[in-house]
Amino acid sequence: MTMDMRVLRPLEWDDWFRHLEVAFGGEAEPAEAREFYRDMTEPERSLGVWDGEACVGSASAFSFRLAVPGGALVPAAGVTMVGVAPTHRRRGVLTSLMRRQLDDVRAGGEPLAVLTASDPAIYGRFGYGAATYSLSVEVDTTRVRLAVPPEADGIRLRLVDPEEALGACEKVYAALLAVRPGMPARLPGWERQGVLDPASGRGGRAPLACVLAERADGEVVGYARYQVNPEWDMSGSAGSVEVRDLDALDPAAYAALWRYVFDIDLVWTVKAHKRPVDDPLLHLVSDVRRSAPRVRDQLHVRLVDVGAALAARVYGSPVDVVFEVTDAFCPWNEGRWRLTGDAKGASCVRTGDAADLALSVTELGAAYLGGVTLASLGGAGRVVERRAGALVEASRGFAGDVAPWLPHGF
Repeated sequence: MTMDMRVLRPLEWDDWFRHLEVAFGGEAEPAEAREFYRDMTEPERSLGVWDGEACVGSASAFSFRLAVPGGALVPAAGVTMVGVAPTHRRRGVLTSLMRRQLDDVRAGGEPLAVLTASDPAIYGRFGYGAATYSLSVEVDTTRVRLAVPPEADGIRLRLVDPEEALGACEKVYAALLAVRPGMPARLPGWERQGVLDPASGRGGRAPLACVLAERADGEVVGYARYQVNPEWDMSGSAGSVEVRDLDALDPAAYAALWRYVFDIDLVWTVKAHKRPVDDPLLHLVSDVRRSAPRVRDQLHVRLVDVGAALAARVYGSPVDVVFEVTDAFCPWNEGRWRLTGDAKGASCVRTGDAADLALSVTELGAAYLGGVTLASLGGAGRVVERRAGALVEASRGFAGDVAPWLPHGF
């Protein structure tokens, strides 16, 4: 039977989403999470491949605005819910979905597409490059201490209901967008993701808790959301706490929140995932080794419109460089582009001038947010220097003061 690709019809959502669950192993999402994703799905941006009455392929996109170096919020397609049925793999289904989706993104005027990859090896062939990385820690608090600034003592901490505190937490998050590239501006509804707490998904952990950090005048300057996992053995308590989110507007509030987490009674291990790789926590702990830091890829970036994307961000030092770009999957990007820019702004236009650097769109995506240097890609042979000094110039311009960060999945 001929397979049919079409835009998702709202009444097909259940079958479409169940296909996705099967593609990722078969376990059903908790009802609370399922309803969240039903509400956030944009049917007009969702594709399904059908073989008769069976959905055998899917891809969708959320309409995001992504923080880029300089603080601008750039339209970006948040690629999500990509899956192919086990019965229909190796038949071009994924390639056809990626082809249609990127064509649609381009037609909609979004210069970027971004995703988190279940398997990073899959998406490089479609032009996505790993642009942000995340840090995980598992701290043994019996052997690791925190050194917090004295200003932390002036921060008031207050336990609150996580849902009732959503508004205050979102204001803190929004204020950080200008500081951290890679963070998506949360459209209405997305704030609910941070407080999803289905009982069936707790795995023995206590319900989600939230603590606010406030200045003396009552202004909220930070928050932490976490879950305690109470455990006991023959020697007594052996509990842990898992930090889901911890954001703050200044070092005092940041340190006060971490001190609070470290000091929770009957807890001897602090776990945190999806932290920025330059998290200041690494400079508060007395022993980084016993904090067990681990790093993995997080956000993958695809430049759909090279000129518009490179012109949308700023550059830490002046750049004037001609890129020769290859892009087999989106050939409209191929050719030579002159990027000129500095900390005030940039332009990127087609040119016939000789190339200074040669690379593919995948390397541009990896370096776009400033966390992966062009120089390191050059060291791997993935960027070729054709004008002496051009690689250092461009690499310095692209690099940022802070590591880009994606705080949550989508």
